[in-house]
Amino acid sequence: MRNLVLIAIMLISTLGPSIVIALVGYASVKGLSRNPSASAKILITMILAFVFAEAIAIISLLTVFNLMK
Repeated sequence: MRNLVLIAIMLISTLGPSIVIALVGYASVKGLSRNPSASAKILITMILAFVFAEAIAIISLLTVFNLMK
């Protein structure tokens, strides 16, 4: 039972940042299609959003791995 709970937590902790990355990618492509001259600002914001989403995923996965002990 404990393993199933840990698997569910791992699924949720990786699914959340994945959805965030997908939404940020969609919004950046949509924004670039509306205003191509703002590509530098959109790129910086997009990279920061990706970094924060991945940091959340890494922290949550490290927490799950520590719970497995």
